[in-house]
Amino acid sequence: MAFIHLDIGCLYAILICTAFGSTLSSNAEIKVNPPQDFAIADPGYLGYLCFQWQPPLSLGKFKECTVEYELKYRSIDSENWKTIITKNLYYKDGFDLNKAVEAKIRTLLQGQCTSGSAVQSSWSEATYSTSPQGNLETKIQDMDCIYYDWQYLLCSWKLGIGVHFDTNYNLFYWYEGLDCALQCADYMKGNGKNIGCRFPYLESPDYKDFYICVNGSSKSQLIRPSYFIFQLQNIVKPSPPDYLSIIVKNSEEINLKWSMPTGPIPAKCFIYEIEFTEDDTTWVTTTFENEIYITRTSNKSQQLCFLVRSKVNIYCSDDGIWSEWSDKQCWKGDIWKETLLFFLIPFAFVSLFILLIICLLLYNQNTLLKMVFHTKKEVFSHQETLF
Repeated sequence: MAFIHLDIGCLYAILICTAFGSTLSSNAEIKVNPPQDFAIADPGYLGYLCFQWQPPLSLGKFKECTVEYELKYRSIDSENWKTIITKNLYYKDGFDLNKAVEAKIRTLLQGQCTSGSAVQSSWSEATYSTSPQGNLETKIQDMDCIYYDWQYLLCSWKLGIGVHFDTNYNLFYWYEGLDCALQCADYMKGNGKNIGCRFPYLESPDYKDFYICVNGSSKSQLIRPSYFIFQLQNIVKPSPPDYLSIIVKNSEEINLKWSMPTGPIPAKCFIYEIEFTEDDTTWVTTTFENEIYITRTSNKSQQLCFLVRSKVNIYCSDDGIWSEWSDKQCWKGDIWKETLLFFLIPFAFVSLFILLIICLLLYNQNTLLKMVFHTKKEVFSHQETLF
């Protein structure tokens, strides 16, 4: 009986090992090739690149499997890879072309043909970079772009360092929705050189990458191009608020109010910064409304002033540019007393002067009447003497 029991135990062990070994052997035999013809294509959109590839060889025998591709990419100087899992044969994204781009891709298999386990191919790699030309110093300097009132885009720059007299720069731009990259049609000039661009009306450029390239030309030297990527809603600079009012409702409560900046920016997209001064004390606060109530620190304060500026808030953009400060609006305490004194003192002087003149006239008139009566009396006396 012990011998039979041992044989059955051995049989079970043999069957398990055989099944496990068969599975390992089956999985070990499944191999898949990496995608073919992996490349990074530049369609001429100033940094918007396309990763493209073809299915791997011998993929037909894996019809029962799910085939996906794992794509990793980054700028050369970045430590972190961005990873995408897709079933498509292409993927697009934007890059700063001042830096080279590297990417790698592999095939992923999972499903019945792999007994539920994941099978990965080796990596296929590709790189892309623009052909460097010209010295680094020949690039434009201090590029600055501002989207005024969420309507008018203006970019300005300074000339490269040590560039020759005949050097000039040109700006090109593209964003998703344009058929091709466009050149600036309205340059700002400085000493005959292009130092900025006034953009035309842009249709639906918000919440998408806006690509800019500024390159240069010179007969005597090569000029290094510069590439930039903006999100226009993040560089909006509103107009300053206006029509400020300050109302002291009682001895303590103060109401500060102003109108929204002009332009198409929705009211919900503003944040305001208020600088408030009470006599010699100044403090700053922020609010999402175009009105705020504050409390006076002292009932004896004689002057209250404030000014305000605006910016697009975090609910409508990741960043923004503060507007210029508004004109200052002030309130002065006991102004009615000052006004009263201003009018009463001159009025008192004028009244006193007029009263003095009247008194003098009355005095002179009284003296004159006495003289007349005295003269008449003498005349009458003289007549009586004669008769």
